[in-house]
Amino acid sequence: MQRMTTAEATVESLLRHGIDRIYALPGVHNDHLFDAIHRSDGRMRVVHTRHEQTAAYMALGAAMATGRPQVFSVVPGPGMLNASAALLNAYSAGMPVLALIGQIPSSTIDRAYGQLHEIPDQLGLLRHLTKFAARIGGAAEASGIVADAIHRALSGRTRPVALECAIDIWGRPGAAHIADPIAPWSPPVDDDAIEQAARILGAAKRPIIVAGGGALDAAPELLALAEMLEAPVVTYRRGRGAIPTTHRLAASLPVGHRLWKHADAVLGVGTRLHQQQSAWGTDPDLKIVRIDADPEEAFRFRRPDCAAIGDAAANLRALLARLPRHNQARAPREDVAEAQGWFAERLERQEPQMGFLRAIRAALPADGIVVEDVTQVSFVGRLAFPVQAPRRYLSSGYQDNLGWAFGAALGVQAALPERAVVSISGDGGFMYQAQELATAMRHDLPLVAIVFDDAAFGNVRRIQAERFGNRLIASDLVNPDFVRFADSFGVQSHVARNAEQLERRLGDALAARRPALIHVPVGEMPSPWDMLTLKRVRGHEDAWRPNLP
Repeated sequence: MQRMTTAEATVESLLRHGIDRIYALPGVHNDHLFDAIHRSDGRMRVVHTRHEQTAAYMALGAAMATGRPQVFSVVPGPGMLNASAALLNAYSAGMPVLALIGQIPSSTIDRAYGQLHEIPDQLGLLRHLTKFAARIGGAAEASGIVADAIHRALSGRTRPVALECAIDIWGRPGAAHIADPIAPWSPPVDDDAIEQAARILGAAKRPIIVAGGGALDAAPELLALAEMLEAPVVTYRRGRGAIPTTHRLAASLPVGHRLWKHADAVLGVGTRLHQQQSAWGTDPDLKIVRIDADPEEAFRFRRPDCAAIGDAAANLRALLARLPRHNQARAPREDVAEAQGWFAERLERQEPQMGFLRAIRAALPADGIVVEDVTQVSFVGRLAFPVQAPRRYLSSGYQDNLGWAFGAALGVQAALPERAVVSISGDGGFMYQAQELATAMRHDLPLVAIVFDDAAFGNVRRIQAERFGNRLIASDLVNPDFVRFADSFGVQSHVARNAEQLERRLGDALAARRPALIHVPVGEMPSPWDMLTLKRVRGHEDAWRPNLP
């Protein structure tokens, strides 16, 4: 036992867990926390931002890129609410982010006195956005609560957690013990479920694998299973890179859709299978096997024929060991090659987006990381950008929240300083966090931000033009001169007016290892939505509804 403040016990506990960086925007409610960080002799570093949303997005990006817990800290009330979109994104994407949130004086919580930054039931709000939320009540319990929160974040389906602490509690001293990390928990492999999965998949003639973000830490096992089954692996957004996209069995979303109609078995690994089950359709002829850390997710749409709950890598290893006794020989599938050929031809019509994506891929090192925002180039990128390994193409997932990418990419760069990192934004999304060019400069983060500028919320404008008789409203934008804007922060800035220029400018910017912005003026681009909004090909519209509450 040591005598220390609640804030000191919290900082020491984070360090015991291997966390040495906090993304934050300071404020009076957390003054003692930041003082404890200052007195940690440089063992804990603060990366401070210009807005609370960016502190949280940086933690989210760092968690996505590393798979390890990341921490952000903001003041209560407005600070917490400003960070809440990123926390929601972390929840939906299953990221182990720890939010350290300040709180008003402990004796006044939830009494509606009108304290600075007071919000009714802040802890209750946090519980809607996290897997676990609790209040730190003093130095004696601080380390144990931190250890428990991180344990919960990493156990089963990873998700964010939150801890709040009152302004008068952070600095209060007491006897404290620094708890050791608690090993994450995962259900043991269910041998009966694995045997059943092996029988179903081994007997299938046209199996498909769909891999999501929960499969990223099981990439070797996933590839081995795909080759054993001669099964295409369908990935999209969060699952990109689960197997190399250049592999003969790698299938983008539209390819998977073309194969779905005649598939006789599907294995979903770490994926909600949302689009496939709710939009593409299912029927009794399609056997569904699930491997998922979340038992609720595995049964959400349709009761699967088999579900193995737990760690993807452990369950895939067990399946690889059991499958040979049930598996049949399969030749390379002509339907897969034909669908991939069709997709390649379809992409030829997607210019200039494909040209820009090829330019980024050519300039970016093999281990470089792309963070995509909600923009026209990214809509194609999440289908067609080549990704050779997990965690090299980062997407927000189903929240699809505009403006998240630049802040998240700053977090990726801070967590992996030796890697090349590029964010892809439109002019609309980039302006959500454009002031954070100051953060890139202050912390020497050599992120390259590519801004595709069509002077509009381009997707909104397209929908209004195509579905609402070209009645355009609230979609046009007035932008700064992006080059002069970046220059004003001291950020290296460039203009690229075509794909060839983008490749050269990006190569130069990455070589300089300084914060940079590349402005790419563009016009209207051809729609990719026929490849994204894919119609039902089997079953009927309400086939999955009986399993809903």
